[in-house]
Amino acid sequence: MKLLYGTANQAKIQHMKEMLNNLDLEITGLNDSNLHIEQIDESGNSPLENAKIKAVAYFRAAKSPVFSCDSGLYIDGLDIKNQPGVQVRRVNGKVLNDEEMIEYYSNLAAKLGGKAIAKYKNAICLILDEENIFEYDGEDISSVRFLITSQAHPRRNPGFPLDSISLDIKSGRYYMDLDPYGNFEDEDEMAKGFREFFLRTLIKHKDL
Repeated sequence: MKLLYGTANQAKIQHMKEMLNNLDLEITGLNDSNLHIEQIDESGNSPLENAKIKAVAYFRAAKSPVFSCDSGLYIDGLDIKNQPGVQVRRVNGKVLNDEEMIEYYSNLAAKLGGKAIAKYKNAICLILDEENIFEYDGEDISSVRFLITSQAHPRRNPGFPLDSISLDIKSGRYYMDLDPYGNFEDEDEMAKGFREFFLRTLIKHKDL
C-alpha cells in the first residue's frame, strides 16, 4: 500500500521508513507530491488533535490514504502552563528555527540545574478513506525518558535539532554519539509500537 506521510521533513520521513521497513508499505512525503495547500493551523491542544488536523487537511487535498504525526515535549520540573507540549517550536509567539531551539532549551536546562528529564508524547492519525480514520497516542509510540542538557553537542541532525542537547539516560551519551546513530534498544520499542499500529489498522480495514 502507498501512504502519504503528511510532512516535508526528510529526516522524519526517513525515520518512519526505517521504523516500518519490514511492512509492505510505500511511504512518500509532501515533497514527492504536487499538493498545493495553505499553511495548516495546528491549533490543537494535544499531539493527537494536531495529528488529526493535519491528516484531514492532507487527505482532503490528496484524495488518497494519508497519515500525519505530531509530538509534544514534556519536561520534569515545569508546571503544566509552562510545558512546551505541542508548542515545542513556538515560544512567546515566535516560531524558532533549529539553532534557536537548541539555544532556548539548553538555557532552560541550565535553569533546571544543567540537566532535565524529558519525554516526547507522540500521536498518529491515519486516514484510509472517509469512513476509516484511525487515531492513536499510546505510550508504546512515545519516546523513552531522556535528558536535556545545557551543553550542546557540536554536531546537528537537521529536522531533529534537540538531538544535539539530548542524552540517553542509560549511557549518558549524546544522541548524536550513539553508534550507529539512532539505533539503540529503546528506539526499537517505539518502532514496534508504530509497526503494530499500522498492522492493527490495516488488518481491520481489510476485514471491513
